[in-house]
Amino acid sequence: MSPRGAALAKLAFGALGVVYGDIGTSPLYALRECFSGTHGVAAEPENVLGVVSLFFWSLMLAISLKYLTFILRADNNGEGGILALLALIAPKDPKARQTLGRAALVLVGIFGAALLYGDGVITPAISVLSAVEGLDSSTHGALEKWVVPITAVILVMLFLMQKRGTARVGAIFGPVMIVWFTTLAVIGLPWIAKRPEILLAVNPMHGLSFLVGHPGAFLVLGAVVLCITGGEALYADMGHFGRRPIRLAWWLVVLPALLLNYFGQGARMLELGHAAVADSFVGLVAGWVQFPLVAISTLATVVASQALISGAYSLTRQAMQLGYAPRMSIVHTSGETEGQIYVPEINAFLMVSCVALVLGFGSSSALAAAYGIAVTATMTITSILFFDIMRRRWGIWPAGALTVLFLAVDVPFLLANVAKLEHGWGAWFPIVVGVAIFTLMTTWKRGRQALGERFRAATMPLDLFLADVERTPRARVQGTAVFMSSSPDGVPPVLLHHFKHNKVLHEQVIFMSVSTEDVPRVSRKKRVRVDDLGHGFFRVVAHYGFMQSPSVDDIIRRCAEAGLRTEEADTSYFLGRETLLTTGKSGISRWRIALFAFMSRNARPATAFFQLPPNRVVEMGMQIEI
Repeated sequence: MSPRGAALAKLAFGALGVVYGDIGTSPLYALRECFSGTHGVAAEPENVLGVVSLFFWSLMLAISLKYLTFILRADNNGEGGILALLALIAPKDPKARQTLGRAALVLVGIFGAALLYGDGVITPAISVLSAVEGLDSSTHGALEKWVVPITAVILVMLFLMQKRGTARVGAIFGPVMIVWFTTLAVIGLPWIAKRPEILLAVNPMHGLSFLVGHPGAFLVLGAVVLCITGGEALYADMGHFGRRPIRLAWWLVVLPALLLNYFGQGARMLELGHAAVADSFVGLVAGWVQFPLVAISTLATVVASQALISGAYSLTRQAMQLGYAPRMSIVHTSGETEGQIYVPEINAFLMVSCVALVLGFGSSSALAAAYGIAVTATMTITSILFFDIMRRRWGIWPAGALTVLFLAVDVPFLLANVAKLEHGWGAWFPIVVGVAIFTLMTTWKRGRQALGERFRAATMPLDLFLADVERTPRARVQGTAVFMSSSPDGVPPVLLHHFKHNKVLHEQVIFMSVSTEDVPRVSRKKRVRVDDLGHGFFRVVAHYGFMQSPSVDDIIRRCAEAGLRTEEADTSYFLGRETLLTTGKSGISRWRIALFAFMSRNARPATAFFQLPPNRVVEMGMQIEI
């Protein structure tokens, strides 16, 4: 094999674990839910053929056609995911952001990102719980009371392992998922051989006849969607592996294994009728073989959970860099792969939420009611954002025709899941989480915009300040002062505050600002720009992508390469610590201002976020009305 082929195979192998963990574990519960629960149908032959046909064509249309063939083309310099799309949609012209249509699209994209957190909470809970329930089935109910405690322990251990880093936790991803997908195919084949008529389900007429002829068929779509819940996750992970490896893993391994297993479960239902529903997956094997099957199932669900957890970390960092979330702790767990990070605050939130869900719902069937709505809403939003991007590349008619096809699949799934809202509080959970996260993200964005407007109003033009320095010499002290500012224009308010009280300036003064670009990564050569303003003043603007974490040490090294040298021991960093007052006239409602102030007080300090040496940081207090 050529070096290029070997590299492609290695990436495809890695994609099996990280990208396809979520969709790969759906056979544990997806088909079973169509024949059980509130809207389950009887496992009669025509119904089985109809539902399996819907599974087949959902995988082909939603995953193979929509995501693998087209959505992966809507990338932001190789990165995927809904926030990567949002960065493409937000125009560079500030005036264009004020248009109603553009603002609506941005809000829709933010809500889609918020819903992904709900998905990140539910996926680990339902995946691990459904696997452990197989232990109960294989022991004929003897371990029923231990299912929930065992699941809770596994989830707690999984989240406690996160601080060790994705690289260590993910070392077994590929091998486990190879075994898992092989197992899915092998245990489904004997039942297909026994009832080969299940293969007739590839005919779409069986699915259409079921939808048209069965009175509860539309609501069953709320369970059918469980087989494609990993679509958005594979798009978000595109930046880690690239299009070709993800597509290669799908066509050669994942899709064949999933189809063989779903068809195998369907064949068993043809053979045994409704008696095969309760243990539709673990019942594919008998006797002692069920125990190793439960073990490998549990490992596979841990892999699926890990993929969603890592995705939540990446989503959080993107939200922070794009200005939709306050500063949080970003721990880099690998010196080789920049994307491997750990966010303690998000990890704690997910752990508590997942365990609470398991304790509150008690079964994967109950959780299934809460699962689909977040996924289908996000998939629908992705289709809408895809149209806005692709109409610029392809033209409005080709992009529109394709988007209509996508929505013809997405919208029925979404409406079927919306119907679940009438049947218990569980279906409301992801909506509540999504609305809460959406409120926090939009409040932070609006609050930072208002704060920026106040800073700009109080900022002195740079040319006036430099002219004043030249006209009236000021006392200068030895060393370098670095004044951090959110805007590269004008004189940072913290410098004016410092000069007002201390009456002196350092020999070398640096105005430093960090700008987040609408691209995933900025190369090292383009990362820092240094402008010599004269009289010992310099402006430094550092550019980072929304997938990167800024570091002042890195910026200072780039400055040295550009000719601006500093002595570490003689360099001080000046930051503003704002006290927010709710008595201003920003136009923001009082409750939002109070929420923004609370988030600001609890955000990670800039000292830690920018990795500043704490013993050389000076904070200047300021009161600001918004």
